[in-house]
Amino acid sequence: MNEAAAQSGSAPDLAALAGRIRTWGQELGFQQVGIADTALDVTEARLDEWLAEGRHGDMEWMARHGRKRTRPGELVPGTRRVISVRMDYHPAPDADDADDTLADPGRAFVSRYALGRDYHKLMRKRLQRLASRIRAETGSEGYRVFVDSAPVMEKPLAEKAGLGWIGKHTLLLNHRAGSWFFLGEIYTDLPLPVDTPGTDHCGSCRACIDVCPTGAITAPYQLDARLCVSYLTIEHQGSIPEHLRPLMGNRIFGCDDCQMVCPWNKFAQPTDEADFHPRHGLDTAALVSLFRWDEATFLARTEGSAIRRLGHQRWLRNIAVALGNAPTEPDVVAALQERADHPAELVREHVHWALARHGQSAQESHRE
Repeated sequence: MNEAAAQSGSAPDLAALAGRIRTWGQELGFQQVGIADTALDVTEARLDEWLAEGRHGDMEWMARHGRKRTRPGELVPGTRRVISVRMDYHPAPDADDADDTLADPGRAFVSRYALGRDYHKLMRKRLQRLASRIRAETGSEGYRVFVDSAPVMEKPLAEKAGLGWIGKHTLLLNHRAGSWFFLGEIYTDLPLPVDTPGTDHCGSCRACIDVCPTGAITAPYQLDARLCVSYLTIEHQGSIPEHLRPLMGNRIFGCDDCQMVCPWNKFAQPTDEADFHPRHGLDTAALVSLFRWDEATFLARTEGSAIRRLGHQRWLRNIAVALGNAPTEPDVVAALQERADHPAELVREHVHWALARHGQSAQESHRE
């Protein structure tokens, strides 16, 4: 919408349009739709501090793109509002209980968001349909859809759009839905009325801080990614620091501890999206079984999954750490021995560490 068209439309017309956008979004399967302006001054200052302290680890992409991450109008010129949406993903009630999996050191824990199909394509298609409907209604061509696909501060924007508040674990919380949801955005040039920002309801609770297995939540609302199990198992490319490996337990892809313990998640509702339900038994899988996947099996069973981005080597790296933390049993040691001479140094290093945890050296395992 150009400036003249924007000025010709009355506020009630824009308010009615915003209402229709919310209705259309819900029809497309989004549980909530909100609208925010683009002012992120406070967020920008906090991001600068976080980067300067190196708490982003080797996620160098967080420092790229200049100010485009915190200034939407520089990323997409003409952007005046951000339409923020949430889509719930918590597995259906028949998914195996996360607490049971964490309590069984022989099983693999995969973050709940990654048990099903990758959310990016599903949400992007839905958001594109929403944007197309807005375009058909207004004639506006000034929009762009995002689902983790560009430098976008999705949580601060969602907070400004009234979808919730950023909790002490730095995730977005909603008082009716907890934190088990994905976020997506439409940048638009439409001067829509904005929603009331979310307000903090964490109070004196520090459950997420106390439960974090590696102490990554260093203070309320402060996260050091370099310590976070989700970062270590998903984003980190190299060797996992040895002092953190014993603390990772059986978590092989992500970590949900801070969400599982959050009292607001008692209000979370299971998803109706079939694509988000567990696939290939990943909610109940044994570590040894997953460790024996060759690369072809890994690629086949992670097709359409967020897990595939790891690649087979980092998949084995993560499971080797978990096997090092598992009880010393013949099948655990045997599985590690099978990978002791893996051609990739990244894999070998973690396998040798795991074998040492079970009282065996790499040389001993090789001779056997």
